[in-house]
Amino acid sequence: MYNDKVYDVVCIGNYTKDTIITPAGVAYVDGGAVNYSAHAAARLGLKVVVVTHLAGEDNRVVEKFTQSGIDCLPTYTPKSTCMRLEYPTTNPDIRNLSVTGLADSITASEVESLLAKSAVIGSSLRGEVGLDVIQALHEKGILVAADVQGYVRVLREQELKYELWDEMAVTLSYLDVLKSDAVEAEYLTGKSDIYEAARAFAAMGPKEIVLTHKEGVLVYAGGQFFNRRFYPQNMSGRSGRGDTCIGTYVSMRLSKPPEEASIWAAAVTSLKMENQGPFNRTLAEVEAFIHARYNGSVH
Repeated sequence: MYNDKVYDVVCIGNYTKDTIITPAGVAYVDGGAVNYSAHAAARLGLKVVVVTHLAGEDNRVVEKFTQSGIDCLPTYTPKSTCMRLEYPTTNPDIRNLSVTGLADSITASEVESLLAKSAVIGSSLRGEVGLDVIQALHEKGILVAADVQGYVRVLREQELKYELWDEMAVTLSYLDVLKSDAVEAEYLTGKSDIYEAARAFAAMGPKEIVLTHKEGVLVYAGGQFFNRRFYPQNMSGRSGRGDTCIGTYVSMRLSKPPEEASIWAAAVTSLKMENQGPFNRTLAEVEAFIHARYNGSVH
């Protein structure tokens, strides 16, 4: 149905039904990296399509995509992926994750016919989006971004654990943009300093690194670092922070250099963290925020 359209961004990964526990209480949220990244990209005016798996009972998520002008190619599976995210402190990097249900894996055949300028792969755990999908996108000449969370996280019983994976070197070699948070970066590179970790990631092949940390986002591209602070007024929408950040970065990177794309990513993520659910502010609000917080004009 959408094979003849050319998209700016294709967001790939499974929807997740989230239970979020913070010091402020418990919330039930429609999550998944694709949910956060796709809505951020669409709000910025890009043509977006989502490839995802979910249970039929959660079809409201597909309807929300459509209502927001986002095309969706869902595959309905017996279960949606159900996640429990516990944040014991106000530091968004510190969280405990568990899974009580899993949707089926996404395959290369689901993306082979799509025409897109870029792809953002946001999976929740290893096995959800495999190397075959990344290779298929790469072969089509699409700018490929992926979050390492979907490869370093492994399901052991109901708990998500960090584990190295054999295909790490080859997987990273296909990426144009790698997204990681500070905890994942230290685990995978052995570097606690985010600048050293970004350099270590870049040495593995990705052209650009987007590394979120508790203070903001560090971008490493073309041998240059751009470290942008987050300025949220509150943290009630901390879940989906990194997904919003990479979705925004890739969206803006299609037309702007890393220096500017990093500012947009920090600004959109800051505003998103103030509310649960996907980013829902206007382009004008983002531009005003950039003027107020980042001392830069918006182009």
